[in-house]
Amino acid sequence: MKKLFFLLLFFTQIITAQSPFEQGNQYYQKENYQAAISSFENIINSRKQSAEVYFNLGNCYYKLHKVAPAIYNYEKALLLSPNDNEIKTNLDFARKMAIDDIKVIPKVGFNKLIADFTSKYYYDTWAWIAVVFAFLFLAFFAGYYFSEKTILKRIFFFGMFVWLLGIFLSAASGFYEKNRINNEKPAIVFAETATVKSEPKASSNDAFLLHEGTKVYILESIANWKKIELTDETTGWIEENAIKEIKN
Repeated sequence: MKKLFFLLLFFTQIITAQSPFEQGNQYYQKENYQAAISSFENIINSRKQSAEVYFNLGNCYYKLHKVAPAIYNYEKALLLSPNDNEIKTNLDFARKMAIDDIKVIPKVGFNKLIADFTSKYYYDTWAWIAVVFAFLFLAFFAGYYFSEKTILKRIFFFGMFVWLLGIFLSAASGFYEKNRINNEKPAIVFAETATVKSEPKASSNDAFLLHEGTKVYILESIANWKKIELTDETTGWIEENAIKEIKN
């Protein structure tokens, strides 16, 4: 009887046990955002990362009006799920809490045209497009091979050429987009205020001031300094402990 009791207790605990993700969601619904943050960060610390976890973590920080962590976690979520419109929407709301209003200077030239085209889809989407074109190429090849009429052979041959060109373009676009994303080193300013210097040393002249939540791009590193660029193409040097890299 005693063994039966312990068995029932054991199975009850298994059934009622909640994952940290479910616990975090429950804390969030009860507006206990700090407890929800602890649950979601425990998941991340255990290296079980996902767009949903970072998204929910961003929501918690947004509710607590902590602009830098909110933007940072939305950006992390967007890296894992780049086509998620809900993440993009919440990220836009979080960015409105940031003090700095950095203008975006549009790039020009041939590289701009290529980047505009390839950035229409994430690189894994380009890969799937290439796979679809490959199947279409095989289908048209089969049609060309088995067709007996000359007109049909010409149509299938032309179609094979079109799909082959599509495979090449989509694969090249995917490689270009992946390389472009991998070369970017975005970061978020976490310091409440951060003085950007003209040179990588504390005694150099102040270039400009940034506030928490601003997104920057790291160009190079020297000791504990990072050379950064803003979307308006302004550059300067900032101490590395003032920012947090998104791709780390």
